[in-house]
Amino acid sequence: MKLKNILIGIENLKAKGDLEQDIIGIESNSKKVQPGYIFVAIKGFSFDGHQYIEEAVKNGAIAVVVEKINKELISKLSNITIIVAKNTREFLAIASSNFYENPSKKFKLIGITGTKGKTTTTYMIKDILEKAGKKVGLIGTVAVYINGEKIEDSERTTPESLELQKIFSKMVEQGTEYVVMEVSSQSLKLHRVDGCDFDMVVFTNLSEDHISAKEHPNTKDYFESKLKLFKMCKTGFVNIDDLYGAKIPSMFPDSEITRYGIDNPGEVIAKDITITNSSVDFKVKLSDRNERVKVDIPGRFTVYNALVAICICKKIGVDPEIIKDALLKVKVPGRSEMVDNKLELPIMIDFAHTPESLQNILKAVKSYTKGKVICVFGCGGDRDARKRPLMGEISGKIADYTIITSDNPRTEDPQVIVNQIEEGIKKTKGKYEVIVDRKEAIKKAIEMAKKTDIVVLAGKGHELYQEINDKKYDFDERTIIREIIKNINKKG
Repeated sequence: MKLKNILIGIENLKAKGDLEQDIIGIESNSKKVQPGYIFVAIKGFSFDGHQYIEEAVKNGAIAVVVEKINKELISKLSNITIIVAKNTREFLAIASSNFYENPSKKFKLIGITGTKGKTTTTYMIKDILEKAGKKVGLIGTVAVYINGEKIEDSERTTPESLELQKIFSKMVEQGTEYVVMEVSSQSLKLHRVDGCDFDMVVFTNLSEDHISAKEHPNTKDYFESKLKLFKMCKTGFVNIDDLYGAKIPSMFPDSEITRYGIDNPGEVIAKDITITNSSVDFKVKLSDRNERVKVDIPGRFTVYNALVAICICKKIGVDPEIIKDALLKVKVPGRSEMVDNKLELPIMIDFAHTPESLQNILKAVKSYTKGKVICVFGCGGDRDARKRPLMGEISGKIADYTIITSDNPRTEDPQVIVNQIEEGIKKTKGKYEVIVDRKEAIKKAIEMAKKTDIVVLAGKGHELYQEINDKKYDFDERTIIREIIKNINKKG
């Protein structure tokens, strides 16, 4: 593609050199640059791409994009086209979209943002649309799917802009009709989704999360970052029960925004809700009348996620019976995932691995479980150790019984990690024990559980491995659960 065509739609550029030359690739990692590429220098949190321009040129870059320039650089790169952009992250996003011929214009793109609920909501929409016979792509925290096939596991919620446009291009090649993706606040703030053509957008909720030096300095910045999605699309859906979601319709008066919820007036409202320790069902207007919808993911938050999926799929025109049938069968890897088993015990796998997420899931299951809440969890090694006693204290206060175990110890001693968790639980009156071997901890929880109880395996969620000393070992909790129960049945 001609360099000048890659620059279409990017404002306030200054250029020195040949804009008619052919570019065969774009890259922001100097090590990945090949002959005929354009290199985009991005200043990150840890590294500044401007320091690697000469390496990129040595590897074959015929054009470079920078935010800052000096005479020394110009003299060194006398034969290289130099482009100065106000923001190279923004440049990379729009240039990548141009390079791949604006793939998001060739399918319907649905973006979901919010603190919680993004992953579950995207899977619900995906399953409903696939049930309706549509070719669907999904991009999110867990994995990337194209037309029902898992392509790769995800490294982050929303890929970097260059990678995102590559994925979109693959989806176009395979005839994908709808793409549903999680859009993180960081991806909006760092311009990863610039150049994307959204057809529908969703705001699920906002809570005190992701506030840090490397993410958002305060809640205002966090919320304003998410609002960028609604500036990119005039068709939106918001959770009217959320304090921040309720503000959005009046902030975008020229947009078509549908309000969904439970407690406050809106266009799509759930009523007559019943929650058990294995499912939730409620009434909602699917066509010209209220109909009962059931989802085998327990919790009030499931109602909100299902309402979003209903809103989107009604807008697309999916038959109500298909919506109901798909929601009844939906499974979301590691997100309040109920594991079917021959003992018919309520066993939930959830990715909760922070104090807030553990507190949220335990409070949720506690509210609808008639029996005991049995929590099995650990904390990852080589990560923030300050959260370990906090999570121990949370489980001790909410769960009826806690089994402290190992998570992904990585290069740390698992015993040291569980000892730190135990410091927190000792501050409570909660009953607990320590079983460092996670498989044995799961076995103990299952052996002590009754059908009125719920076992919550927190922390690993969708992960299918356990990381110990830089090695990943197979560890699928679903398989482990079924093996344990199979052995219990054999013993009678």
